[in-house]
Amino acid sequence: MLEPELDAVTDEILDTIAREVPDYARPLEGAFGEGVRTGVTEALRQFVELIRSPSGARGGGREVYVALGRGELSQGRTLDALQSAYRVGARVAWRRMAQAARRAELDPELLSLLAESIFAYIEELSADSVEGYAEARAQLEDERRRRRRELVAMLLRDPPADGADLRAAAVAAGWRLPRAAAAVACSEGELDELARRLPPDTLSAGVDGLGCIVLADPDGPGRRAQFDRALPTGVQGPTTPLSGLAGSWSLARAARRATEAGVLGQGELVRVDDALPALLLFENRELIERIAARRLAAFEELSPKARLRMEQTTLAFVQHQGNAAAMARALGLHAQTARYRLGRLRELLGDELDDPDARFELELSLRARSRNGTAT
Repeated sequence: MLEPELDAVTDEILDTIAREVPDYARPLEGAFGEGVRTGVTEALRQFVELIRSPSGARGGGREVYVALGRGELSQGRTLDALQSAYRVGARVAWRRMAQAARRAELDPELLSLLAESIFAYIEELSADSVEGYAEARAQLEDERRRRRRELVAMLLRDPPADGADLRAAAVAAGWRLPRAAAAVACSEGELDELARRLPPDTLSAGVDGLGCIVLADPDGPGRRAQFDRALPTGVQGPTTPLSGLAGSWSLARAARRATEAGVLGQGELVRVDDALPALLLFENRELIERIAARRLAAFEELSPKARLRMEQTTLAFVQHQGNAAAMARALGLHAQTARYRLGRLRELLGDELDDPDARFELELSLRARSRNGTAT
């Protein structure tokens, strides 16, 4: 009874879709027209086959609707238009089939079952398209993530990548090359969560066991506050031109090592530019310890308590250019006590206190020890 109606039903569904679904309101020509006509024709054919053999499977015909879902994503559309087209198709098909059923004087219960079957079938087609759309989006996201990982690796290359290659990789990754950028180091475990909090023009990828985030134009208007809110943790390297991003990443990694050692702040965003002296001391601690072993050798015979006092006094001396009054204030001592300590310091270090190079090395050694907790 239904098969003679299929051609007319197909034409009416296509006309109604073109009239009522704005995204499909164009001539059914080319690949687009062929896809829509195939979808409608195959849907009706499969439906009649399921009436003829209810226990049968849809087989390969299901792929038509999975492919329609994929196609909507490739055209840059949501599934709204396709879902609307399915609803239009179900409505028209039911009206035409109901007319044929009434002409054939079918039992009302069969007519009711036919209506239920049509709309249940359309739901199944819709679910197939949702699946295809989701699969295509997942593939697109995987491809996007892959291209962005490749772009991050290229940005961190030292020496820098060729400009033309970098521009091509940025286009492929959908990223506009900024004038300047900064690298942020974090743990791989927190990378995804942090990346979700950041603007769309941010890149992120795992690099050498760490999470790497590339901030575009971090010093632009309002950007610093934006990143402060979005990044409750991590270490931000200096802002540089793109050609210097490898250096920003290197410093961010070094500063992260310092945070893990407890030398720099933890549980907050640390900017390398705000912590350069501490990072210098941390990264060169072996060299500084060799300097300290030579410059502070005169203190080794003192008791621990006396050694600590002399280290404090020496640091105050170099910081205040030997001014006894300023030293007393810095150390919280009586002026006479400060002068006594200064005399004792001269006994121990002698002419070194008047040598600019020696004073520099003394301050370097004592600042490093102070940060390591062996002096205050």
